[in-house]
Amino acid sequence: MGLAIELSAVVVTVRANEAMVLCLNLPAGSAAARALPSGPFAPQSHRTFDLALRAFVHDQTGFDLGYVEQLYSFGDQGRETTAVAGADRVISISYLALTPDGDFTGRINADWVPFHHFFPWEDWRSGELNAALDALRPALDAWADTDLRRSRVATLLPTDFDNWNEERVLDRYELLYEAGLIAEAGHGALPPHSGEPMASDHRRILATALSRLRGKVKYRPVIFELMSERFTLLELQKSLEALTGVKLHKQNFRRALERTGFVEALGILREDTGGRPAELYRYDRDRFRFSPSSGLSLPRV
Repeated sequence: MGLAIELSAVVVTVRANEAMVLCLNLPAGSAAARALPSGPFAPQSHRTFDLALRAFVHDQTGFDLGYVEQLYSFGDQGRETTAVAGADRVISISYLALTPDGDFTGRINADWVPFHHFFPWEDWRSGELNAALDALRPALDAWADTDLRRSRVATLLPTDFDNWNEERVLDRYELLYEAGLIAEAGHGALPPHSGEPMASDHRRILATALSRLRGKVKYRPVIFELMSERFTLLELQKSLEALTGVKLHKQNFRRALERTGFVEALGILREDTGGRPAELYRYDRDRFRFSPSSGLSLPRV
């Protein structure tokens, strides 16, 4: 039995108030239209995983990675993977990269795609109504024919927004997979708003990344890795909302942000806001470079 290692990259940015992931556009006729940048690790030619990953992403998309961190390893038997010659089992090691370079334009076979294209039920920014989740409810109710299943649905996909846990993206994806309500499960006809499928198990990898990010913004200031050098407080709030999928209370968010000391006012106004001029801020990176720091509070509306 041949064993191969595949490396995959989840590259995230925020553009026009949408959290985006860098995807490959697959040829017409493929089972799915999108995939994550990925490729097989070759021990004879790749000195390290990190260097191999950077080479794959650059060759496939034209994008040069900055800071990356290992996300998770996927090796379930029977998982569909990108074909690797001579391999009966493929282990996929995934990495997460954040970039403020939302204006980057990829090659013709690569593009930035909003997260909500893949997980429409995760976006609650319009308020306490979620049309995508409502469209899935009848099929979910039909599947939840035991107490255990009903309990899982009620916990992960509650009807009451107050009980919604934005971090459990992967758990929700796996429940919908088990229920046969997304394309990768291969159960035929799908309900509306089941999300765009991806090649192999890349949507599962993407769900893992989004879960990690939504949790991490609460205990590390990673959101600033997605911000430009100068930003308004509204841009920062909208970026957090895009990433977490929830609408934040403006005044409470700003009060909580002020307590952290993360940002510094620059005394410069931005005029092109479409409304009143807004002051520009920057993340005080030097202040927190060598000291522990927390994340940001997410006070919901």
